[in-house]
Amino acid sequence: MRIPFVHHPDYHCRLPPGHRFPMGKFKALHAYLLRKGIAGRDDFCRPGPLENEVLLRTHQPPYVQAFRNNQIEPRAFRRIGLPWSADLVRRTHIAVSGTLLTARLALRHGLCCNTAGGTHHAFPGHGSGFCIYNDIAVAARQLRHEGLVGKMLIIDLDVHQGDGTHFIFREDPSVFTFSIHCEKNFPVKREPGDHDLELPESTRDNDYLACLNEVLPDLLDRTSPDLVFYDAGVDVHRDDRIGRFSLTDRGLEQRERLVMEAVRSRGIPLAGVIGGGYDQDLTALVQRHAWLHRVAREFA
Repeated sequence: MRIPFVHHPDYHCRLPPGHRFPMGKFKALHAYLLRKGIAGRDDFCRPGPLENEVLLRTHQPPYVQAFRNNQIEPRAFRRIGLPWSADLVRRTHIAVSGTLLTARLALRHGLCCNTAGGTHHAFPGHGSGFCIYNDIAVAARQLRHEGLVGKMLIIDLDVHQGDGTHFIFREDPSVFTFSIHCEKNFPVKREPGDHDLELPESTRDNDYLACLNEVLPDLLDRTSPDLVFYDAGVDVHRDDRIGRFSLTDRGLEQRERLVMEAVRSRGIPLAGVIGGGYDQDLTALVQRHAWLHRVAREFA
C-alpha cells in the first residue's frame, strides 16, 4: 500500500535574503522525495483553505485578525522572528490546513506525513520562535470537535520544548503531551507538560534513543490514544545551528524507526510533521527531514 503524504507549493514563501529561517526546505523536501523515488506525484495530497472557525477553536480572534491585517505590534512580531507579508499569511494558513489533512489521512490509512508543520511555540494569543499558529493543536482540537477521536498523544521530539502546545492542552485530559528536549535551549520559560524529559547539551545517539525506548512503549500502553501526532524535529542533529544535541544521521533514522514501530505495532494511527531544522546546508537539512518519510514508506 502506498501511504499518502501532504504537501502544498504555498508552504514556501519569500523571506528577505539572508534570513535565518530556512524557508526553502519545504519546497526542497518535496523535490527530494520525488527525485529519490520515496514518493510519486500521485502520493501527495494537497490541503485546501483553512476555515476560520477551525482556527478559532485554538487561537484568539483578536490575534488571528491582527495577524491577517498586519496589525501585530512590532515587538510581538520580533518575537515570532518572521517579517509579515501577504504570502506569509497564506503560507501559515495552508500549513495548518496541511497538518489537519495529515491527521485525517492518518486516521484513514494508519499513517501519513506532512512536508511541513510542527509550529509548537505558538500560543492562543501570540506567536513565538518562527511559529504563528499551532498546527498540531488546531488539528487536534478540530478532530476532537468532530468526534473523530477521543484521546490523542503528542510525541514532540524537536530539540526545543513545545511550550505553546503544552500551554494549550494544560487542562485538556483528551490530549497527552510527551516531549524530549534540551535542558538548556529555547524557550527560557518552560510550560509544564504531561511527560517532559530534559536531556543535557551534547546528548548523543545511544543515550537519546535509550531514553526514548525506555519511556515511549509504556506511555503508549498507558494512554491508549486514538491518534498520535509526531513532531519529528531534526534540530537534534549535531550539525544543526541552534540545536545543541549531538545526534547523527544514523541516530535520526533509528529514532524514526523506534517511534513508528512503537506506534504502528499497536495499531495506532500516526500523523507526522517535520518540526524544526536550521542547518544552513539545505541539502543536508532536507536529507534529515526526509528520514520521516523514508521510514514511513517502509512501514506502509
